[in-house]
Amino acid sequence: MKTSAKESLVLYEMKQHKQWFDEECSRFLYRRKPAKMQWLQNPNQNHGNNLDTVRRETSRNFSVKRKKEYLKTETDDTETNSSCYNIRDLYRCISDFKKSYQPRANIVK
Repeated sequence: MKTSAKESLVLYEMKQHKQWFDEECSRFLYRRKPAKMQWLQNPNQNHGNNLDTVRRETSRNFSVKRKKEYLKTETDDTETNSSCYNIRDLYRCISDFKKSYQPRANIVK
């Protein structure tokens, strides 16, 4: 019943995370943390320079390579949805761009 509903209704599945974040991105994050801890324990010039280079590499990898490629494919998908008159998917793409990341608020009783 679920498979036939998916085929006929084409259900929209919620995204858990952005697709541009992959294993290489997590490796850059794991390299940044020990560099920061080393600098915090012994704040000298060498550790500070090492931390700066690791941070720079991480931000370049995230913003330039991964995220821009992802945004380029998303805009291409939006354009194809617009030209094919696929209005539902078009507005889903637009709302993904507008809302981006919103953290969940957990209420403590």
